[in-house]
Amino acid sequence: MKKGIKNFMSLLCSASLLASFVLASTACDSRQEIVVYNWGEYIAEDTIANFEKAFPQYKVVYREFETNETMYPNLDNSYDVIIPSEYMVCRLINEERIQPLDWSLLPNVTEYMDPVFNTLQYSSDKSLSDEVLDYAIPYLYCTVGLVYDANKIELSEGTTDPKEIWGVLFDDNGQSVGMYDSMRESIGVALNYNGYSINSLDAAQLDEARETLIAQKKDKSPAYGVDNLKDKMASGELAASVAWSGDHIVILDRVDEIGSDVDIQYVLPTGSNWSVDMMCVPTNAKNYEGAHAFINYMYDPQIALDNCEYVGYSTPNTAARDMLDPEVANNLYYYPDAETFATLEVYYSSAEYEEKYAELWNTVKASS
Repeated sequence: MKKGIKNFMSLLCSASLLASFVLASTACDSRQEIVVYNWGEYIAEDTIANFEKAFPQYKVVYREFETNETMYPNLDNSYDVIIPSEYMVCRLINEERIQPLDWSLLPNVTEYMDPVFNTLQYSSDKSLSDEVLDYAIPYLYCTVGLVYDANKIELSEGTTDPKEIWGVLFDDNGQSVGMYDSMRESIGVALNYNGYSINSLDAAQLDEARETLIAQKKDKSPAYGVDNLKDKMASGELAASVAWSGDHIVILDRVDEIGSDVDIQYVLPTGSNWSVDMMCVPTNAKNYEGAHAFINYMYDPQIALDNCEYVGYSTPNTAARDMLDPEVANNLYYYPDAETFATLEVYYSSAEYEEKYAELWNTVKASS
């Protein structure tokens, strides 16, 4: 009986000491949290650790999403920094889901952001477009084109014809292909293939795009995904896929890593999409000042370069671009000039777009 009591008291004491240790450890970590919500595989491996060393008062909690549409339903959760694409930024401004930034806390952005982003049109509504940089800072950007294995796919030299380029994904060529499991990218590709604007709201044109995607799903059984498609291209499992320009660079790196014998090329059709992912602070953010510290840190030229090279996407940071390999920095697929930009579109956003495109995409996904 006494032995039992003694053991019980010993266990109780041990439990008490453990609880005290946990409480003490928690109390010792007095850092403020910054919750960051970003795309998968979209930040250099040591960026978070380096930020926490530079700003020891902060602890970063990092979360990932795959597409703008999978991110959106989660915004009732509290994040301090989110990184959606420009069309989603416009939607979030209209819905008052993100808050204005304090540019006085962003000196690196003021100094190093490429001025071209001050003049680009982010929305069909010019007044909304003019507001975007009050709410969002460009992180990385890209174009949307076709990656393909030149050993299996032949295109006309120098072609920018959407019908020929996207035809690789839709025509009966006996090749396995990939499509992004992303509403705007997939619908945009189908619209561009059929000769229409990637922002079309015309009922007949949307019907044609829907039927193109349904026929592709039935006849070619494309692999749907995002990050998984890069590995499938690098290994030769797929002959071609829709791709952001940054993914092309990542695929090339993976080809080198595994020693694959594929010949990966990237081509950009006229009328396709350019897209910029932007750092924003949600309305329900808990750490406004910490969010600005993180955004400003991401514009340190070396940090911007590290992220650009790791992710493969194009940097809006002028100093970082100057440090890039000239072969990359001067590639118009990665860094379009004004003439190339003029041939491309951003995705526009409005309640009408969300309703019509979501209905179309849901019909495609439900088809068999």
